[in-house]
Amino acid sequence: MASTPSHPPEAGPAWRIAGFRYYPLRFYYNRHFGRPVWKVSIDASFGCPNRDGTLGTLGCVFCDPAAFSPSRRFAAEPLARQIDRGLERIRRRRPDINRAIAYFQPGTNTYAPVARLRAVYEEALAHPAVVGLAVGTRPDCLGDDVLDLLADVSRRTWLGVEIGLQSIHDRSLAWMRRGHGYNAFVDAVRRGHARGLRLGAHVILGLPGETRDDMLATADALVELGIASVKLHQLYAVRDTPLAQAVAAGEVRLLDLDEFVACAVEFLEHLGPDCVIDRLLGDAPAEYLIGPDWCRDKPRALAAIENELARRDTWQGRSRATGSAGA
Repeated sequence: MASTPSHPPEAGPAWRIAGFRYYPLRFYYNRHFGRPVWKVSIDASFGCPNRDGTLGTLGCVFCDPAAFSPSRRFAAEPLARQIDRGLERIRRRRPDINRAIAYFQPGTNTYAPVARLRAVYEEALAHPAVVGLAVGTRPDCLGDDVLDLLADVSRRTWLGVEIGLQSIHDRSLAWMRRGHGYNAFVDAVRRGHARGLRLGAHVILGLPGETRDDMLATADALVELGIASVKLHQLYAVRDTPLAQAVAAGEVRLLDLDEFVACAVEFLEHLGPDCVIDRLLGDAPAEYLIGPDWCRDKPRALAAIENELARRDTWQGRSRATGSAGA
């Protein structure tokens, strides 16, 4: 739900005039497609170079595929069936939703030969409810041949490419065992933009050793790079991961809710007003989650961000308009 400014602006971005304090994905979809549209996560069984031995076998320090992706807990289904099931779940809450963005989410969804990528993208687009694709991937899995394919797809349908960045700071990427540096992200973005692609970034707030200024530097860099959308995550630990072990040993402290809310609000203030917010925080199944405990109540956490935006009477992009953090 939008948090209404105390003095709704008469001019500015459409999302602000509509009463939002940040640019939500649903508002963008409604304006772009002229109707409510929802992302439906689908799994094409793509792997990851950080797990198959190409870069490593253990994956990122925080990653357990089954915890992050429900589809990895069950046998794979045809894409059309996955889309149908996703829409069925959404319609229980939103009966008005009958169009979907097919979101290739689990795994690295550009990590395969181009012929296979083309086949699965076309398979999803063939579903009558699908009006576009979102493709989640890593910056080091976007070769020129893959980008050429994505550019071809984007000429025929709506396409968003979501790149897992997490942080611009190489020390943080090394701690996460990402297997790439920030320069890989910058290179992928520049080559993607040269092909006219709409590029998004995933960012984690609360990484060990990162200060407020470090996190805001990531926001500033995304503005400079012209990133079209951002998906925020809090650092949270799920079972059977190195991060969970580090948290249990007292080596890593996870942000409490108030700390995360403050980080998220200031991060939003530093983004540009045209950057769509795909998501404000992540979640994990209760049976997998180690902490922080507040992640178990996502509506409460989202409400806390909305309430803090209202308390400060601030909004996305405010620091760029005023030169202050808006606190």
